[in-house]
Amino acid sequence: MYSLIKGILFRFDPEKVHHFIFKMIRFTLSIPGMKNRWKKLYVKEDPRLERELFGLKFKNPVGLAAGFDKDAALYNELAYCGFGFIEVGTVTPKPQPGNPKKRLFRLTEDEAIINRMGFNNGGVEKMVEHLKSRKTDVIIGGNIGKNKVTPNESAVDDYVISFDALHPYVDYFVVNVSSPNTPNLRALQDKEPLTQLLSTLKQRNSEKETSRPILLKIAPDLTNEQLDDVIEIVSSTKIEGIIATNTTIDRSNLKTKDPERFGPGGLSGKPLRQRATEVISYIHSKSNGSIPIIGVGGIHSPEDAIEKLNAGASLVQLYTGFIYEGPGIVRKINEELLKV
Repeated sequence: MYSLIKGILFRFDPEKVHHFIFKMIRFTLSIPGMKNRWKKLYVKEDPRLERELFGLKFKNPVGLAAGFDKDAALYNELAYCGFGFIEVGTVTPKPQPGNPKKRLFRLTEDEAIINRMGFNNGGVEKMVEHLKSRKTDVIIGGNIGKNKVTPNESAVDDYVISFDALHPYVDYFVVNVSSPNTPNLRALQDKEPLTQLLSTLKQRNSEKETSRPILLKIAPDLTNEQLDDVIEIVSSTKIEGIIATNTTIDRSNLKTKDPERFGPGGLSGKPLRQRATEVISYIHSKSNGSIPIIGVGGIHSPEDAIEKLNAGASLVQLYTGFIYEGPGIVRKINEELLKV
């Protein structure tokens, strides 16, 4: 059924389809009886799927990555797709439109997506209002970034603003310094600014009545030497974990002809699978398994998810695989995990 729906939807502009899907999910689940129907279709509950990490109890290890629900506008409905956790954002302190359209492209031959959205979102205050209407008990993560107009030397202030505003409403935080679509953002992955940023947030966290786990989302394009720095920084600042990985700027080994015609942006989907797994494995090995990892990148099947877990991830996230394979992929992964 989903393959038929996908065949129709993929004939239209990806960003317009994204907004259409939001409306359709919300409408469908407003129909009496549909929530129970979706729960039977997509939700797999079993105590053996439960995971405890960062002091949180996840119903299952399959989550939705940031970028799909940027403003926390649909997380209550998305919980009926069977996710064990949902990450909202990336959010910035002030609303911003993101980069000029067209900025989202499907590479169907590669089962991939290129995006240069540029942290388009309604701002942290809008997200807070949406999170006040939380009806689901699924774990919610808040992915935070900086506004495009904020210079890197003032970036810490942006992260602190969103951190403080979201703190009462999310279960964990993700510090996003790895998107390729905000100018100079990835420079914050350098050792000195990253240490300052994470140390500041960690200190801010300690001043709260209840602390929240803080994770760092990293790019797949880092060298081993840069990954070594990341491991050292995570250990020294004592943040709770790493999300590996964000999208890549690499365009090699694609089936799609002339991918450069789409312009700059981050590539996600199947072509990212191997590199993301390599990064997970490297961090897990070099840290002797001491750093919890959420694995994301190119997960389109249960086998892909298991590959990430075997490489050292404790949890996994979907984004492009969710779009190409449909909501049934979540249940399929969880059912296969019960066989392992």
